[in-house]
Amino acid sequence: MKKIYTGYTYSSLLKFAGWVLFILLLNLNKANAQTPSDAIMMKQKQSCVALIFDYGTWDQYWEGTELRSNATIATFKRYTYMPMIAIGLHDRLNLIVMTPYVETKSTQPNGGKFEGAKGFQDLSLSLKGEFLKKKVGEDLLELFTTIGFSTPMSNYLSDYRPYSIGSGTNEWSFRGIGQYKMQNGLYFRGTVSYLLRGTTEAERDYYYNNGSYYTSTMDVPSAWNYHAGIGIRLFDNSLRMEVLYEGLRSTSGDDIRAYNAPQPTNKVNFDQIGANAQYYFKNIKGLGLLVNYGQIFNGRNIGKTTSFSGGVTYIFSI
Repeated sequence: MKKIYTGYTYSSLLKFAGWVLFILLLNLNKANAQTPSDAIMMKQKQSCVALIFDYGTWDQYWEGTELRSNATIATFKRYTYMPMIAIGLHDRLNLIVMTPYVETKSTQPNGGKFEGAKGFQDLSLSLKGEFLKKKVGEDLLELFTTIGFSTPMSNYLSDYRPYSIGSGTNEWSFRGIGQYKMQNGLYFRGTVSYLLRGTTEAERDYYYNNGSYYTSTMDVPSAWNYHAGIGIRLFDNSLRMEVLYEGLRSTSGDDIRAYNAPQPTNKVNFDQIGANAQYYFKNIKGLGLLVNYGQIFNGRNIGKTTSFSGGVTYIFSI
């Protein structure tokens, strides 16, 4: 098995850690952490850093639409460590930067005959803007849009499925977000995104995708992504809890062939339910904790994944 190099040195990692520490020492004001798909905004000159850990695992996967297990893979595990920062360029325009570090592997010694992979995945940049904020009686209607771009940070093997740490392609995302917030703290949010993806390079010069292709270039299917959530804010906005649905529908692609490994050209669909909570400390301004749970219950060419994540957020203003 070819060893995968990330191209990053301990020196560069220490510099990155020092940069994060510097941010955490700045002056703080209470606010909310945000992601590209929620309805939270940083005010101008206000920013939020987050350090998030995510763990996902599965021992069954959908080969096309057929759910099956694979003793060679056994129980698959994926660990993601994601630093991110959201910067308030304006009260209604934010920049979000994310740089996930991913590690994959299988259980040993009863299964998992392949070596996993690890490294920095993709650099993700998103601009989120709020273009409508309107009172509806005592309630509030908000509309947002996000434009994002991501590109691989390291020379990882995108065709090494399911152990690959990413799709190995550039991706543009175009997202619309709507939220209706009631006076009692209850809110409803919906998101629709289009993910425009390019091509990736495989370490082989032939593959099958509903026909034979004598090239190392693979098309990665674009996709529609959906989110829906019901949440509530309690204790003077210190606690935020949500129940969530997420769906993904690829616009093209093929199915995993029987007794073959998946590949970047596969048509990936899934439906997932989950919940998350975020708490902001009143006596430590700017500090927050978050937890999340997710379960894929329906899919196509994807693992039946159970995921857990947690992290810390910190708000500051310059």
